[in-house]
Amino acid sequence: MEFKYSRIFILGFGFFGISIIWALYNAYIPIFLQDTFHMSKTVTGFIMTIDNLFAVLLLPFLGALSDMTRTKLGRRKPYILLGAPSAALMFALIPIAREHGNLALFMGTIIFMNFFMALFRSPVVAFMPDITPSEKRSQANGIINFMGGLGALLAYFGGKVLYDMNYAYPFYFGAAIMLLANLLVVLAVPEPEEFRVSGEKISLRKLLAETSHKSFGELKENLKDVFASHERSLLAILLAVFFWFVAFNSLETFFTSYVKYHLYGIPVGAPETELTRKIESTGAFMLGVFSLSFMLFAIPAGFIGARLGRRRTITLGLLMVVAIMLGAFFVGQTSRPSSPSLSDPVIMTFMGLFFLGGIGWAMVNVNSLPMVVDMTTEEKLGGYTGLYYFFSQAANLLAPPLAGAFLDVIGYETLLPFAMVFFILALVTVQFVKRGDVVRTRGDALDYVPDMD
Repeated sequence: MEFKYSRIFILGFGFFGISIIWALYNAYIPIFLQDTFHMSKTVTGFIMTIDNLFAVLLLPFLGALSDMTRTKLGRRKPYILLGAPSAALMFALIPIAREHGNLALFMGTIIFMNFFMALFRSPVVAFMPDITPSEKRSQANGIINFMGGLGALLAYFGGKVLYDMNYAYPFYFGAAIMLLANLLVVLAVPEPEEFRVSGEKISLRKLLAETSHKSFGELKENLKDVFASHERSLLAILLAVFFWFVAFNSLETFFTSYVKYHLYGIPVGAPETELTRKIESTGAFMLGVFSLSFMLFAIPAGFIGARLGRRRTITLGLLMVVAIMLGAFFVGQTSRPSSPSLSDPVIMTFMGLFFLGGIGWAMVNVNSLPMVVDMTTEEKLGGYTGLYYFFSQAANLLAPPLAGAFLDVIGYETLLPFAMVFFILALVTVQFVKRGDVVRTRGDALDYVPDMD
């Protein structure tokens, strides 16, 4: 199949829709849990790991299952068609469950939503390398992340306007957009011909049995590759992924709470008012600035990774993010905003820092998945994609309860230093990566190089 950037942009709508859902979920669910259901920060953190628990348990299996699937639609699309509509419905029901104040109903809704999101996320991610040659994957991943950033941006900025009117509106809006975006992917992006079959019946039982054996056996073999190889590049990049996602997920989960309870000093459990809603949406808007710069820089970050090398680009991005965390911590400890207005000097300072932080995060995130998948063969792309997400979701599984425990013991001032420590650990670890890069040679040509000594 001929490679086309336009096709990658359309595929990016899958990530666009997914990003809308997760941005809204991470911005507002922790506040719902603390204010409506009076959860501690640690318990809130544990509940916020449900999506990551499903990801750790299911993504390697689903990546391998989609690798082996053959249908008239292809090997990735059936999971999108099953998962996206179901997840959209559950997401739209979240504010209704909160309105009833029934914890069991609320938890059931978010558990099912997380399950259905896990069902199609790994196949969507693996779709990109299916239709992209190795030397174009950093650029293609930049486009994908640009679209994901655009989705998060719409969630944070558009969601603020909707949330100020009614806290349920962003959930209805996000569900509809995610559903439409993924249906566009199914209708407009063809899968490679070799993954499509015509008129052939497949045994679902046999497929699941073979996939279960293949996925967990493959995960075991892939993990053996990670830990047993004398060459430590795969282990190093996956540990770096683990560390920076611990940092990032902690921020994403608790930053809106940090703004409300630390910067503005609103007591946990205070009655909901127009002012508290504006404060909550202001915290989400500040994360939106991070997503704005991430979106704007996602495509350039892919091309920079192709020119400078992925490891060097990731290193530069991590240095930027660590510096931004240090600056934001200083501002948060020495200043307080006087109103939820976006023109408040403290809020504007945070937004300026986060704009720079989003640039650094794009340099890191865009170039990491291509490094991992370029350490394997075409036949194992889905399995290695699942391996990448196994480590990233394991990090996300640890991050919220660990960060929540620090916040319970010390307070919200712990959040930014906590994240900074893990970004530094990622910075150190990534220096040991020696494979999975591309370098510029012979003018404009790009050659894949297995080693970077």
